[in-house]
Amino acid sequence: QVQLVESGGGLVQPGGSLRLSCTASGIVFSWYPMGWYRQAPGKERELVAVIRTTTSTNYADSVKGRFTISRDNAKNTVYLQMDSLKPEDTAVYYCNSGSFWGQGTQVTVSS
Repeated sequence: QVQLVESGGGLVQPGGSLRLSCTASGIVFSWYPMGWYRQAPGKERELVAVIRTTTSTNYADSVKGRFTISRDNAKNTVYLQMDSLKPEDTAVYYCNSGSFWGQGTQVTVSS
């Protein structure tokens, strides 16, 4: 079965950095676009970034210039490098591939 497993979340101060990882199994990873979404308390889940099989990328306006999505097809892994973090980036971050979702990893930005 398909599994997406995220890691790398945690507590960080404003201005800090985190790198999230998502490792996939059960799919031919290189065939699929991969995305990161997030959901803050009381808010809808929103797209953060997507990387296609061509490695072209798109970002939400709120994270452009601060977050970078990348993929390593040899490791079946997609990454989200998050720099200059703000309190409003606090959310559960989910990895996505089509109809499949990871379990989520909590990111908290607070002093």
